[in-house]
Amino acid sequence: MNYVYWIAGCILALAWFSRIVDAALGMPSIADVTRPEWDRQPAGNPRVSIIVPARNEEHTIEQPLTQLLTLDYDNYEVIAVDDRSTDRTGEIMDRIAASPAAHERLKVIHVDGLPSGWLGKTHAMWLASQQATGDWFLFTDADVLFKPQALRRALAYAETERADHLVLFPRMIMKRAGEKMMIAFFQTLFVFGHRPWKVADPKTKDHMGVGAFNLIRRNVYEAVGTYRALRFEVLDDMKLGKVVKNAGYRQRVVFGEDLISIRWATGAMGVVNNLTKNFFAILSFQWWRALLSCAGLAFLNLGPFLGIWLPHGWARLPFAFALLCMFLIYLGMSWKSSIPPYYFVLHPISTALFLYITLRSTYLTLGRGGVVWRGTFYPLDELRKGIV
Repeated sequence: MNYVYWIAGCILALAWFSRIVDAALGMPSIADVTRPEWDRQPAGNPRVSIIVPARNEEHTIEQPLTQLLTLDYDNYEVIAVDDRSTDRTGEIMDRIAASPAAHERLKVIHVDGLPSGWLGKTHAMWLASQQATGDWFLFTDADVLFKPQALRRALAYAETERADHLVLFPRMIMKRAGEKMMIAFFQTLFVFGHRPWKVADPKTKDHMGVGAFNLIRRNVYEAVGTYRALRFEVLDDMKLGKVVKNAGYRQRVVFGEDLISIRWATGAMGVVNNLTKNFFAILSFQWWRALLSCAGLAFLNLGPFLGIWLPHGWARLPFAFALLCMFLIYLGMSWKSSIPPYYFVLHPISTALFLYITLRSTYLTLGRGGVVWRGTFYPLDELRKGIV
């Protein structure tokens, strides 16, 4: 029986070791735009259109919009889209736009109906882009907080690097232990599923997109088909990055400490609920992929912890090595976030919750025959057709 443990342990040790080595070698190559060399004006002073879609965001929309109006860059506009809101979102947008602080920089679009064949968010962003005047488009979310220098620094980097699409990672605001536990697991999973340090390499298929900060040149956005090409794509932010990379354009990702920040969810169950609506979409709405993913997640993330207890003697060694590599990933993440490395001990709990998310998302989507997102039902058949 011990040889089975040896095989499983060696597979796990190799998997985690390869990830920690790849990340350790690759992460330092990602630029940080908070460094002094990026504290400058962008070359050419290009115009930027910041596009903010929102639906029923009355409790969060005011502060992000107000901050966007105080950026220390002079050539930009903000287009906020009230996407069929049933609360005071549109009213708050109009009030901010009419205030002296807006300096006529903020334009509000009210959407009353959703055309067939569109998701609400992608339609809102596409509609705003049709009225935008910028050389660059910045797509962001309605709950993202911007520091005044965020746009200027990111744009200075993008112009210097001649990037066509730039992703700035947000700082996650985490106030509860459950949020830190779940986001730490999500970031660990991210290390396996994506290699941000490879995004700039045109020879790889690695791509990136983040809903909080997708900065793209107007001509590139139009060349890849605009958001019309992603009109029924649940994972619109990542898929924008995918079509840009596949089309051969220059893509870059950068760190920025707290230049932009977001509170993604409240508590562990808040993360569970946020991910449930779209986790099945990550698996292309295929039930068999969901089951295989659950098996892979359980083996990869629970295997090292179980392997410390089940085998005897030296057969525990590869499992211990896998745990060490896992801890080092948590240690590395703690340098870029407020999650202490000792949250590593909660990894089995977050694994169990992510397995629950996967199964729950699959069950609810198949049971309903679609996804309910922001109060709108989208049929599963249409969602499958819309996958890029």
